[in-house]
Amino acid sequence: MADLKSMRFFQSPDHGCSYLEGVDATTIFADPEQPITTTDYTALSQLGFRRSGPYLYKPNCKSCDACVPVRIPVNAFTETRRYLRIRKKNKDLTTRISEPHDSDQVWRLYEDYINNRHADGDMFPPSRTQLLDFLVKGRPEARFVEYHLEDVLIAVSVMDQLDDSLSAIYTFFDPDHDHRSLGSLAILDLIQRTRALGFRYLYLGYWIAQSRKMAYKATFLPQERLTTDGWELITRHS
Repeated sequence: MADLKSMRFFQSPDHGCSYLEGVDATTIFADPEQPITTTDYTALSQLGFRRSGPYLYKPNCKSCDACVPVRIPVNAFTETRRYLRIRKKNKDLTTRISEPHDSDQVWRLYEDYINNRHADGDMFPPSRTQLLDFLVKGRPEARFVEYHLEDVLIAVSVMDQLDDSLSAIYTFFDPDHDHRSLGSLAILDLIQRTRALGFRYLYLGYWIAQSRKMAYKATFLPQERLTTDGWELITRHS
């Protein structure tokens, strides 16, 4: 078990929430200048921390607890008919694991995704520097899972491999293939990869009940959500 008592943390000033309009947010960051091992990162994930680029962070808002950490106990997960249909629909794709990298193909895919799916968010407009800082640079645990239709890259899922789990960091895909449900496919694949490694959990990040863009996370059941009393098992969609 990592010794987190010696780790330094910093709190950000209040800033506008990225998910809820008109709400102020505060974030705690693990000191990026301090060496953080994979074991440290694993322990922080168990406490609800997430990664963005090289930064490990956790919401610490004064008057809001909307951001709920979610993880899937993969051995208890059973694919529904909907998920089986998604797999069947994407049987023509091939996958490839790679080191995080900034190629022209990756950049074009990321740019199209942000422009079409997140033009109303704080990641718009996309830039190559943003791609590098957010998804390419960061930590040694990171890998790209690439999805190819013949020779064309149509989706990238970014994952981190921890000591006892995988963590789904981000997925971006070609908006022209929205009918394939590539975001859900990426999670289904990561569940399988987590099982194959003999790990118990796949971390999905934060679920926010009031956020329409976060709604898909609640459909992967059973799942565990972190509360003030620890991780709570959820078996029904709410």
